[in-house]
Amino acid sequence: MKYLLILTVLFAPKLNAQTILRFDKRFVESEDKWVAFKPDKDSNYAYGFIYIDEQAGLTLNYEGTFKVLQTGDFVPKKHDSNNMKVRLEPNKVLVAFIPENKYQELKISETPDWLKFYKTDTNSIERLYRWGYMYNGWDECAKALTYLEKAEKINPKYKGLAVELSFSYNCLKQFDKAEYILQEEIKNNSSDAYVNKEFIYTLAKNNKIEKAVNQFESSLITLKDKQYNSENCYNILQYYYQQKDKVNFNKWYSVLQKQPNNNKMIITYADNMKADINK
Repeated sequence: MKYLLILTVLFAPKLNAQTILRFDKRFVESEDKWVAFKPDKDSNYAYGFIYIDEQAGLTLNYEGTFKVLQTGDFVPKKHDSNNMKVRLEPNKVLVAFIPENKYQELKISETPDWLKFYKTDTNSIERLYRWGYMYNGWDECAKALTYLEKAEKINPKYKGLAVELSFSYNCLKQFDKAEYILQEEIKNNSSDAYVNKEFIYTLAKNNKIEKAVNQFESSLITLKDKQYNSENCYNILQYYYQQKDKVNFNKWYSVLQKQPNNNKMIITYADNMKADINK
């Protein structure tokens, strides 16, 4: 028992050093947070502060690296430059939030002094829309709504806001809300391909397939921008697949083949559904 106690004491600090950082956060969850990246082969942890730049999007202000001693202490090695910024794209990389009780060891403050320059006009409709747009792009639709709904209260007619709101609602499967917004928006922006795409998606998901089909067929005539044709067609096709309607599925599969398409995944998914429904 005595030897077991000694071993426990010896290894406890090392165990603490290994578990104090939990690498379970995505970039998009880390706005205004100090984060650490998984260690390299030399046990160096890169770290920095993640924030949103209005133009660049999610950005890392890289600070340097640190090592974790067996005592659990963080020993930093600051980067020579104080202005190394890295634009972050949504991906599967996971980071750890640095505990507040380690800020002093790393010689950092909870809120960097320079951050105030990125927090001006935080309640302006331009900023609220931009932040909502970015979070939608990262599939963080619930968080996007916290910005977009505030923007809506300021000016519901702000350009692009209606379709961005409907994107969030669709993402959260609140199709009635999306349809309510888009019914009006499509009247005002009937030549907007993105609005049209979102409307067709909403109608198909809300079981208004005849309206979705009519909107799609109308768009083939009225819209010059054809970039969403295959996606629009796919959303109708998917509805018939889910309804196990083989006749209409095969009809729309043929329609899909005639649409311009740069997204190979759409064809792959359609082919897989065709193989399944025609078994």
